[in-house]
Amino acid sequence: MTKRDIAALCLSTTKHSAAPFRELLVRLNSSTPVSCVIADGVMSFAQRVAEEMGIPALVFWTTSACGFMGYLHFAELVRRGYVPLKDDSDLTNGYLDTVIDWIPGMDGIRLKDMPSFIRTTDPDDVMLNFDGGEAQNARGARGLILNTYDALEQDVVHALRRTFPRLYTVGPLAKAAAGGADLDAIGGNLWKEDASCLRWLDAQKQPGSVVYVNFGSITVVTPAQLAEFAWGLAGCGRPFLWVVRPDLVAGEKAVLPEEFVRETKDRGVLASWCPQERVLSHPSVGLFLTHCGWNSTLESVCAGVPMVCWPFFAEQPTNCRYACARWGIGVEIGGGVAREEVARLVREAMDGERGKAMRASATALKQSAGAATEGGGSSSENMDRLVEFLHAGCDGAT
Repeated sequence: MTKRDIAALCLSTTKHSAAPFRELLVRLNSSTPVSCVIADGVMSFAQRVAEEMGIPALVFWTTSACGFMGYLHFAELVRRGYVPLKDDSDLTNGYLDTVIDWIPGMDGIRLKDMPSFIRTTDPDDVMLNFDGGEAQNARGARGLILNTYDALEQDVVHALRRTFPRLYTVGPLAKAAAGGADLDAIGGNLWKEDASCLRWLDAQKQPGSVVYVNFGSITVVTPAQLAEFAWGLAGCGRPFLWVVRPDLVAGEKAVLPEEFVRETKDRGVLASWCPQERVLSHPSVGLFLTHCGWNSTLESVCAGVPMVCWPFFAEQPTNCRYACARWGIGVEIGGGVAREEVARLVREAMDGERGKAMRASATALKQSAGAATEGGGSSSENMDRLVEFLHAGCDGAT
């Protein structure tokens, strides 16, 4: 799926989804009245329809709190003249290094760290206006739900609570749901999992030795970037498990260099998809080369695995900035993709002094994620508050 496809999907959803959703609510109300709607953050048509029918609606943004805060300030970036860019040269002339010092809870954030849809010269850009607008629509909801936890994004969460008094930080949801028999069968994968790679991980003799590589379900690369990642993995000297989706390369089938496959066949495994949470929590895995999607970032946090970050689009640059500069669990592949830098960063993250510090930070975050979801933890208590609010008919100050 290309960025253009995503923009078209957003426009189509906005234009065509309200009517069938209204019909669904009418049909459901004819038997058992709908007491509340929880709408995805970028599907505010559901929020609007529900409220028009007298049904209270909350919104659930599946991004990080820092990513949501970025979207929430798109309009202000436009108003202050930071966005749209003057011309394409602003992408490379250092302009994106401009520090934005007025977004609450995001001290030191730069334009380049904001969700990528600001990187446009078009004031009518679909994603700039869509995501910014959807974030603003959340202000009209009865509550805002985020899949994060207070200790992870403390400053941003605190700032958001001034605007959204009914803010429910209930994550990491995967951690909270772990072990629940009724929930184990629920997954959000767009691809069929192949669990055979787990047997290969079982056979690795050295704990923390494997580099796990996965750029998510919709990121695409060029053939040249695919080759650079491949030779970077070859050059790092570490065993690796690499998820290579059939559509990873834009517009064509992903094909790796034959020489690379021959050279790494004894220490590398390629998969089309895999059970990522189980892979990251496997003792053989010591590093995650990732696009910094929020689900992947949270799963890495929960597993205590450091990251080499290559953000692709949306709020992934924001997540990357926090992983590298705030939480100390990541290093970023800068600019383009060069095999030498990929190999160097993998070695640094697994063998160097910086890698030791990253592992210590990742271990601390793993513990804090567990504490947040346990009884008495911040996310557990916020989930209780949310349930109480729903039971009360979405009235009151809970």
